[in-house]
Amino acid sequence: MIREIESKDRDIFIAMVKEFFSSEAVLHAIPVGHIERTFEEVIANSPYAKAYIIEDNNRTAGYGLLSLTFSNEAGGMVVWIEELYIMKEYRGKGLGNEFLDFINREYAPQAKRIRLEIVDSNKLAEGLYRRKGYAPLDYLQMVYEIKSDCRGESCEKE
Repeated sequence: MIREIESKDRDIFIAMVKEFFSSEAVLHAIPVGHIERTFEEVIANSPYAKAYIIEDNNRTAGYGLLSLTFSNEAGGMVVWIEELYIMKEYRGKGLGNEFLDFINREYAPQAKRIRLEIVDSNKLAEGLYRRKGYAPLDYLQMVYEIKSDCRGESCEKE
């Protein structure tokens, strides 16, 4: 079963996100404050962020985190699967596949594109995504990190 995250899920969500960001599926860990802010954002019913709990026999098995944005290139809404995490003991049961089907059912009618990122070493996830019809994009991604104390001003990287 896949359901929207609720206030009662705070501790398990934070624990799973910590596990995800200490795994080989990502490039680096993130501060706990980021996780807490994300939880508060989705609980506040943000129009830009959604989180789901993935359950197996009424037990929490993982989570999915989405970001919603508009894309001129795609010609409409893009659903970013920011994170998809299945706890080790629940892997291989088709829950990731079930989550992707859920996203397609829930968002494809109004979205133009569903997008995600993976690291090169995550071959199992890549295989799942390819089987579901996802294809690589030939983009080099770049990022500019904004220091939180800059408040809209230009600031130098440390």
